[in-house]
Formats: sequence, C-alpha cells, structure tokens
Amino acid sequence: MHAPHKRAARRNTRPVRITVIAVGLALTAIPVTAYAGGLSHQAAPTPAAAPKAAAATGLDDPTKKEIAMQLVSSAENSSLNWKSQYKYIEDIDDDRGYTAGIIGFCSGTGDMLDLVELYTERKPDNVLAKYLPALRKVNGTPSHSGLDPNFTKDWVKAASDSAFKKAQDDERDRVYFNPAVKQGKADGIGTLGQFAYYDAIVMHGDGGDSTGFSSIRKRALSKAKPPSQGGNEVTYLNAFLDARVWAMKQEEAHEDTSRVDTAQRVFLKKGNLNLDPPLDWKVYGDSFHIG
Repeated sequence: MHAPHKRAARRNTRPVRITVIAVGLALTAIPVTAYAGGLSHQAAPTPAAAPKAAAATGLDDPTKKEIAMQLVSSAENSSLNWKSQYKYIEDIDDDRGYTAGIIGFCSGTGDMLDLVELYTERKPDNVLAKYLPALRKVNGTPSHSGLDPNFTKDWVKAASDSAFKKAQDDERDRVYFNPAVKQGKADGIGTLGQFAYYDAIVMHGDGGDSTGFSSIRKRALSKAKPPSQGGNEVTYLNAFLDARVWAMKQEEAHEDTSRVDTAQRVFLKKGNLNLDPPLDWKVYGDSFHIG
C-alpha cells in the first residue's frame, strides 16, 4: 500500500462541534430547500399531507457520496474499499503523528482529538478515552508521547465498534464533506466541482494559511468567476485545479499531484461535471475504475 499523502496542519481552524441531543431525528425528513433561508418555524404538516423530501442534487446524493469516498480512498489508501479503513492507523513520517481512519485523522493536527472526544461523549467507557490527555498534549506535534505502545492496537479494537465508525463518519461530514458541498453549491458548481472542493479540504484543511482550501479557492477566484457570478464552470474548475496543484507543490509530501492531474482533471476534460460512472483514473501510478 502506498503511503497516503496527508494534509497540512490546521488545528483551531475547524467549526466547533455541536452535540445534537435529539439523535433520533431523521434529517432526511427536512427538505433541502429549508436550508436556503434557515429552517422554517411553521407547524409540521400532518403525515398524510407531508411532501416527499427533496432529493440531494450534488455530491450529497448517496450514490455520488459513495463515489467520493472511493475516489478519496484511492488517493489516501490506494484502495476503493474505504469502509475497510476505519481500523487503519500508522505514522507515515509526515510530522503529523499518527494518521488513521477513513479520512486520515491525525494526532498532530487536532482532528483525531476531536474524533476521540466525540466518541467519548457518546460512549464514555470506550477503549480510546484513556488517551485523551495524551492526544491533547501531542496536538500540534508529531510526538507519540503517552500513546505508545498500545494506542494503535486499541484503535483497531475501537474500529470494531459501530459507535466509533459512526463517530468517524460524522466527523468526516462535519469537518470536510458538508462544508465542501455547501460552498460548492453556493458557487454554482456541480458534483465534480464539489468533489474537487472536498478533496482539497481533506488534504489541505481550511486554515488561514496560503495552502488551505479557502486560500486555494481565493486564488482560483482571482483567475476566473464561478457560475454563481456568471462564469463558465469548466473555466472556473480549471482555475481551481491549477490553484490546487500550486498549493500541493508548496509541500514536499504533496509533490505528486496525480490525484488532480490523472483523476479530477481527466473527468473535467471529458466534461463529466456530474461525476457519472463509468470512471477511470490513476493515482500515484495505480489505475482505478468505477463502473
């Protein structure tokens, strides 16, 4: 397996997690249009009169989201089987400590700490809870102090717990997936563009540094207008991918830009703005296919 190429440190740049008390609420029951101007405070219609929930129309469509998970996994783990990565953990010598889980949570960048805190809020007696003091101390460093020798073994144990898998899913969505889709829709770009945003946030985070997602997007906006501002979508996405490649080349660990050059750029050149299968691409020399 190729060593994943990880994102830049970004602690204290992510939105604060909000604990949802009414866990049982079915989010899919809220029409997508409710988010355009805030949730409606009108009384809910009776079940007989309730309209069918609006379908997701971009990368948040379940089928497209599954494709997104596979595309990222091809770059992060050299495999399309992203669901096998809940138990993944290793130090890939990128000065970010341990890298683990379905999206590459890092002990040195804070998102692993956030994940274990969420897991512990939901299940206080979990096998990773005892490492929280150590995770707080090593945050921002590549250190394993207080984690070795059993942290990796306990991570694998935790990965067999459905509650831990759900926590990984929820943190992935909160920190990376949902912000990318929301910004993409605001910019008027389709499924492929929203994926380009998502992959950029996964690797670079969304901090205030010159290579964070917001800076990459700002660099693209200086070259082309997005559809929401009357621009051409293909032209804008090319500008965004150009800016993304520039950002990747600023760090030695990201010098291989194939996840853009022989993947996202391939889809864009084919005009596949909706990210429709079949999809064929390469990452780090490996070929992948989704039929």
